[in-house]
Amino acid sequence: MDERTARARNITDDTIVCYAPTMITTNGIWQGDNPLDYSLPLFILQLTLVVVTTRILVFLLKPFRQPRVISEILGGIILGPSVLGRSAKFANTVFPLRSVMVLETMANVGLLYFLFLVGVEMDIAVIRRTGKRALAMAIAGMILPFLIGISFAFMLHKDAQLVKLGTFILFLGVALSVTAFPVLARILAELKLLNTEIGRIAMSSALINDMCAWILLAFAIALAENDVKSLASIWVILSSVAFVAFCVYVIRPLISWMIRRIPEGESISEFSICLILTGVMISGFITDAIGTHSVFGAFVFGLVIPNGPIGITLIERLEDFVSGLLLPLFFAISGLKTNIAAITGVGTWAILVLVIILACVGKVAGTLFVSLYYKMPFNEGLTLGLLMNTKGLVEMIVLNVGKDQKVLDDKSFAIMVTVAVIMTAIIAPIVTSIYKPARKAVRYKRRTIQRSKQEGEFRVLACIHTPRNVPTIISLLEASHPTKKSPICIYALHLVELTGRASAMLIVHNTRKLGRPALNRTQAQSDHIINAFENFEQHIGCVSVQPLTAISPYSTMHEDICNVAEDKRVSFIIIPFHKQQTVDGGMESTNPAFRTINQNVLANAPCSVGILVDRGLSGSTRLAANQINHHIVVLFFGGQDDREALAYAWRMCEHPGINLTVMRFVPGEHAFDHTQSGREILTVVTDTDRNKQLDEDYINEFRARTANDGSIVYTEKVVNHGEETVAAIRSIDPIHDLFIVGRGQGMISPLTAGLTDWSECPELGAIGDLLASSDFASMYSVLVVQQYVGMDVHGDEFGAPGSPHQQHDHFELSNMNRRPPPKGQAIFQQQL
Repeated sequence: MDERTARARNITDDTIVCYAPTMITTNGIWQGDNPLDYSLPLFILQLTLVVVTTRILVFLLKPFRQPRVISEILGGIILGPSVLGRSAKFANTVFPLRSVMVLETMANVGLLYFLFLVGVEMDIAVIRRTGKRALAMAIAGMILPFLIGISFAFMLHKDAQLVKLGTFILFLGVALSVTAFPVLARILAELKLLNTEIGRIAMSSALINDMCAWILLAFAIALAENDVKSLASIWVILSSVAFVAFCVYVIRPLISWMIRRIPEGESISEFSICLILTGVMISGFITDAIGTHSVFGAFVFGLVIPNGPIGITLIERLEDFVSGLLLPLFFAISGLKTNIAAITGVGTWAILVLVIILACVGKVAGTLFVSLYYKMPFNEGLTLGLLMNTKGLVEMIVLNVGKDQKVLDDKSFAIMVTVAVIMTAIIAPIVTSIYKPARKAVRYKRRTIQRSKQEGEFRVLACIHTPRNVPTIISLLEASHPTKKSPICIYALHLVELTGRASAMLIVHNTRKLGRPALNRTQAQSDHIINAFENFEQHIGCVSVQPLTAISPYSTMHEDICNVAEDKRVSFIIIPFHKQQTVDGGMESTNPAFRTINQNVLANAPCSVGILVDRGLSGSTRLAANQINHHIVVLFFGGQDDREALAYAWRMCEHPGINLTVMRFVPGEHAFDHTQSGREILTVVTDTDRNKQLDEDYINEFRARTANDGSIVYTEKVVNHGEETVAAIRSIDPIHDLFIVGRGQGMISPLTAGLTDWSECPELGAIGDLLASSDFASMYSVLVVQQYVGMDVHGDEFGAPGSPHQQHDHFELSNMNRRPPPKGQAIFQQQL
């Protein structure tokens, strides 16, 4: 073998490694054995190192919005010959050549099952319905980079004449032209573009691109068998087509028959799961024997499994183990094979930079051309082009196969891996800086219930974490009295946490027809929620429902909620409380992140907000199918939040099945007002006096208009301090099933003095927290209302629903996303 050939091949090919079949497990260090001389302890150490390194990098790169793939490849590069592997001692101890076989085998098993899961999750019907625009973008985004790959193949091929130029071209072209679907989905979700038009087009194009890449990869592998005549390649391709046909026309009907035999409501049996998992390995074996890669068989086998409960079960049982533990091994192997030192000389680095720039430009140009043809804005076309440059798993498979088949030498492999990492890493930062969707400062006046017209559409955003939240929210909306004059428009927003799992993303494909089986548990939950609201829409007149989904990390979910509320011009956001009732009547926290979301929504909402403490409101005394009967109490202490609570109850009490009690708490002679103290006396007095006057006006108007209504009871309780307030609330008739209270933000009242000292949830206010606490364990739900105050900094307050006050245009703050300081301070500044 000449020196040049030896250099071009992987160094492991020229080393004879001796395996001792008996050296699997050690006898223990006390017997004088070194555990690292045995294959199992060594493999466990390697796996641990890979997972720990990957996780540390994921944590470090999270602020830079980098996808997990980057951390996984970088982890391999760090452990490989480029960084730590430069030390011969580390390389020979932790990653000796004799361990490569076990590592590669396990990595490929992980890859096999991961691609099976990708196939299970991928809905081919979505590809059929993507439309011409996404199809054209996918094809244009593949052709140009492919041509660029061909031109570079000629430059790089001079140094690697081990293979035919045609095969080299195919491998390089595929590697440059693919788009990684799961990685792209993750990036889109991070950038909050999943639900946008641009996000949908990018996802559809990436799906098509992925499918094309698999077909090309199968061809490339078939042609990579260099030694044999071209006839063998034709046989490989023909037998691969036969395998796909067998899967579609034999395996798929068999699995469908197996699913049909499962009784309704029963879960799939262990035997069936075991059969399918064995089928994955058999498919891998067949395609490997044919001459294509084993992962091709697993992917096709996954594709033919019908969507539905069987898919959900498979994904949930396998995904975390496969993608969390085994898949990083594959990326680590890619990193271990990558020797950055192989990229020597200024010329080679220049080629590397050129490849990156031209491949990026090729994809962007192709996508941009199609987007301009379809009259999309230039900015969006550019963003789409950049997004389509996302690289990931498929590219790494192409490169690894290429290296194994001797199509790529060390240098070409290192160059291509570096290209993949850099191209994927730069996407999120560049897209963030280029694509800033025009956030229109939506100007609308009806941001509170009090301000909403009595004879106009009432828009509500109902946020839902799980299907458990749905019945009470629907009962509350039903009690909100939709009529022909004042219909209710409900935006039902399902809040889904963005996890690293690709399966959580696919829920976004709104092209999926209802009635088709769900792809995963998240989507199944979404379907239940949508069905419940659609049934509500059909059975109750004058209600329109629009289901939406927000997929975000919990830390930024409030942004999605506030953006939807502003875009849809909503007057009221209903969001579930973070605790739920237990069987014994107590309250337990469901997820601490829900509380943070609620606090952020209260701080940033562009309209009024209601936090719903759910203890059941299913119309305990439902008289008929369409008739509800609720007893509602409003506790009125004064202030804008209490006026908003009363405005909502006022709307509800027009419903014939609602009995309303308004209990106003009035300070007695011994109530001491703590507010009038210190230097801020002028501000506080003007604010308090003004609020008191507005309370009086609103209560008087409410009483005047509802004086003849027998279903409304108005009472006043004179109390002097917090203890008397609690006693008065406890004395309320237990027949009531809903309490509506104001949050009391910014209000300091002697009537609630001392109640806040031991409050568990200050975001509910003193009274809301008291009613939601476990020691107030009754069977009533609580709605804690906060009024939006980012408007009307002049003296006029909005009147009752439909009152003459509402006909005037009011001054609004242009920055609607922040709650401004209390009104009194604003007035004080104006007077100055």
